[in-house]
Amino acid sequence: MRSMTSNASISSASGAPGVDICIVGNGAVGKTAALGLAQAGFRVTLLAPPAASAGAAGVASWDVRVYALNHAARRLLSSVRVWDAMDHARIAPVDNMAVQGDGVSDAGASPGLLAFDAYGAHTDALAWIVEDRNLDQALTAALRFAPNVKVVQGRAVALAATDASATLTLASGETITASLVVGADGGHSWVRGQCDIGLDYRSYHQRAIVSNFACARPHLGVAHQWFSPAEGVIALLPLPGERVSLVWSAPDTLAAQLEQQSAAQLAERLAAWAAPVLGELTPLQPEVVRAFPLALIKPHAMIAPRVALIGDAAHVVHPMAGHGMNLGFGDVSTLIETLVAREPQLDCGDERVLGRYARARKEEVLLMQLATDGLHRIFSTSAEPLRLARNFGMNLINHLPVLKRRLISHALGK
Repeated sequence: MRSMTSNASISSASGAPGVDICIVGNGAVGKTAALGLAQAGFRVTLLAPPAASAGAAGVASWDVRVYALNHAARRLLSSVRVWDAMDHARIAPVDNMAVQGDGVSDAGASPGLLAFDAYGAHTDALAWIVEDRNLDQALTAALRFAPNVKVVQGRAVALAATDASATLTLASGETITASLVVGADGGHSWVRGQCDIGLDYRSYHQRAIVSNFACARPHLGVAHQWFSPAEGVIALLPLPGERVSLVWSAPDTLAAQLEQQSAAQLAERLAAWAAPVLGELTPLQPEVVRAFPLALIKPHAMIAPRVALIGDAAHVVHPMAGHGMNLGFGDVSTLIETLVAREPQLDCGDERVLGRYARARKEEVLLMQLATDGLHRIFSTSAEPLRLARNFGMNLINHLPVLKRRLISHALGK
């Protein structure tokens, strides 16, 4: 077996798989999959893009990209020994969640309100707010010492599958042959494209505006979310200390204006929602404001011959429920469980094994797609009858503890 770099894993001269699994993509989902699959005994190669130069932000700054990780995600990260390796001084538990509809209507009806709390859910926290950088650093450190994992930096330019294996050809001309290729390379997945998997794509005509602020009042571990047909979805998530992270899913026209504004100007615009519960917002230094386009991406399949898709390569949903990363971690857990449970005579890329993985994920993925897309449709209209109905529905659910417990149990991933 030839070596591409000191830590590369390349196919054998006979064409037999050089590794069991090659994962394309080195985001949090891909890295977690590499660790989990290696821990399960598979030989894994992680194909990562060439290393980019480090950003200018120091470790003391707060990352504007954060995730609301649920209990299932925490269990997975704990199983690969990453959860305890993160800096917990930078992780904030969500003890309560307050979701509010639009304001009082001309008819005098109350605005919708839906509240969840960890105590009522009989759990220690509803979720944990984790910075992308904190999670990525812990995953990267774990990969350095993980047995059965080799990291190759390079770019794949071709993917070919046979009955026995799949072969990735890199821009360098080297090849990696594996029993299974896992596409973890994001919403615009190259792996998915190579497999000719069709997809349904719909832009939400929104962009997620993200930034971080200090708040004058303690947030008390409450994640606040407001729905407004004109303004979009505004979420302020708790960070450690008296700090919050903004995720504002704003319509394109408004987003174009917000992108041109400073964090201080954003704070002024947020005052109408934030001031009553958090007091004055002050941008954290250094000021950072970023924007990400939002779309619904529904690939027609999660698998292809010798290929499985996970994370955003398999599904992209609206971030209003904060479960995009949790959905990806669910893919990882299910893929590991399915591969470990396969019959001894079947290799990890066998079509029967991959079919089980796709079927196991179908229901949860579909439910999350329907839920997030449905909520977006419901809250993006200002028609008065629907406005009254959605606020009434939120208030009704808020007063039905059995239904609330079922909703929160699903969200927790328990």
